[in-house]
Amino acid sequence: MAIERVCVVGAGVIGSLYAAHLARCVEVSVLTRREDHARALAAEGLRISGKSDFTASVYATAEPAELPEFDLGIVATKATQLEEAASSLAGRSAAATLMTIQNGLGAEEIVRRQGDWPLVSAVTFMSGVRHGDTHVEYELDTETWLGAYAGTTGYERAREIEALLVGSGLRARSFPDLRPAQWSKLIFNATVNAVSALTDLPHVSQFAARDGLTDLGHLVFDLVAEGKAVAAAAGVELHEDPWEMNVHAVRRGETLAAEGHYAHVPSMLEDVRAGRPTEVDFITGALVREAARHGVSVPLHTAMYRLVKARECA
Repeated sequence: MAIERVCVVGAGVIGSLYAAHLARCVEVSVLTRREDHARALAAEGLRISGKSDFTASVYATAEPAELPEFDLGIVATKATQLEEAASSLAGRSAAATLMTIQNGLGAEEIVRRQGDWPLVSAVTFMSGVRHGDTHVEYELDTETWLGAYAGTTGYERAREIEALLVGSGLRARSFPDLRPAQWSKLIFNATVNAVSALTDLPHVSQFAARDGLTDLGHLVFDLVAEGKAVAAAAGVELHEDPWEMNVHAVRRGETLAAEGHYAHVPSMLEDVRAGRPTEVDFITGALVREAARHGVSVPLHTAMYRLVKARECA
């Protein structure tokens, strides 16, 4: 089935980037959480600045019953909002493919409880700054990695979605097996997000510094090493080295800073600063649970998990 109609659930930074770019190629509907957000999108369109510069027209509603039929649904909420988002789609567009893009592990199982849609798993490294309900600045134009989930659909479907994303002006890469890429990002996120949430530091040079005794990079390196041990025990050969991903991201951030951009603030730190629940249960918590399942000791990640949970209470 050709992809001609896309529904994006969630209109934060990532959802807006997908919705606006895809609207240049296909019909796009957006399910928002607030009615005034939907009205603003209908009246003003969705503006993207930064790496791309255009304004897209999308159909937006806060009422699931008002969504038109779609061929591809992209669930672009935070993991903490996924249960509600998936339930809002229950009974709709049964022939559609749904794509999850949440951080961590377990998103597919949550969506699966609400329907038998073919599923595509994805992770994305895109980022941006939300300037309002109708304007997102596109900062990092990095890839979305995607692959079919657990035999619910074929690799060809993932390749079709990759082609659609690339055709819309986004970067994407499909994999016959997403787990190596998914775990690379899981370890990266479990490390960088937790450290950022607890130190109040954006992802800056300290995360890769290992010269002095007190340099933060030592902790980051050791956390990554624990994550790699869990991946090995789970039989996952990582697509990329999470430590090198960290170093590369720091260098990219330094380049952006030299161009006048702000340092990247990981999502978990954004949540802590805003007083919101974090995604730590789906990220660091998922890694700790996988470690226990495979009999791997991860004292550093366990400590970070408990500290972030305590930080939420504060």
